Amino acid sequence: MTDFTDPLVSTEWLAARLGDPSIKVLDASFKMPGVMPRPGDDYLAAHIPGAVYFDVEDVCDASNPLPHMYPDGAQFARDVAAMGVSTGDTVVIYDAGGWVAAPRAWWMFLSFGYDNVRILDGGLKKWQAEGRPTESGKPSPAPGNFTATLDPSYLRSKPQLVANLDSAAEQVIDARAADRFEGRVPEPRPGLRAGHIPGSRNVPYNELFDASTGLMKCPDELRAAFERAGVTLDQPIVTSCGSGVSAAVLTLALYRLGVRGSALYDGSWSEWGAADGPPIAVGPA
Repeated sequence: MTDFTDPLVSTEWLAARLGDPSIKVLDASFKMPGVMPRPGDDYLAAHIPGAVYFDVEDVCDASNPLPHMYPDGAQFARDVAAMGVSTGDTVVIYDAGGWVAAPRAWWMFLSFGYDNVRILDGGLKKWQAEGRPTESGKPSPAPGNFTATLDPSYLRSKPQLVANLDSAAEQVIDARAADRFEGRVPEPRPGLRAGHIPGSRNVPYNELFDASTGLMKCPDELRAAFERAGVTLDQPIVTSCGSGVSAAVLTLALYRLGVRGSALYDGSWSEWGAADGPPIAVGPA
């Protein structure tokens, strides 16, 4: 296994290795409910050759009413093996280029004990802008052999975040846009209150990448974004967002800055913002 110091790989790196049977490429593109066309249809229309679709809406606990909550280890192992991934493979994950769900899938692999996983910097957007090949349709990969055990330290629950209101032992960083964080606009998911977890900070995830190229910003710019929000990088951190997806963009940026041991609030605002949920705050942090 190559010794990487950064979880990101370039389009050049991947293009030189397409066809290597030990490298498995997954398309984890995601969109909010109701946004058309659906990401699965986008995938069928065009994806990197050999890529298999990692659907965040399917690789989840279907019995939980909250959106795309973590599955258990047995299900994650089955789902990933069905994508053709085996333990020992190098997994490369990308999305459409908006940094929405590739980091979520990456964090899931890490949470389930598998660290041979990378993210394609710039995603499909950069790949296509460079004129690199794509294919359409749905592949039928040979099933892999994968094992997974969840490390609960990678996640936080509502009770843990409620307890943190008093202890303030962990900094909570919210990846949603400022107008949602401050409660100035309605939440896109019906029935949720507007605002944020009291005491949390706001680092909108789309400030961490270049929208024109799809590339994640350099470490100095990432560090500056967290510092502007009042985040102390050497203190415990939990990331949050609308439903536990874009929060992982913050998690990835922190990881690139050398932060280890952060956690993701899986239920995020879909859980906390419910009408009968815990206390909320509005306005700037």
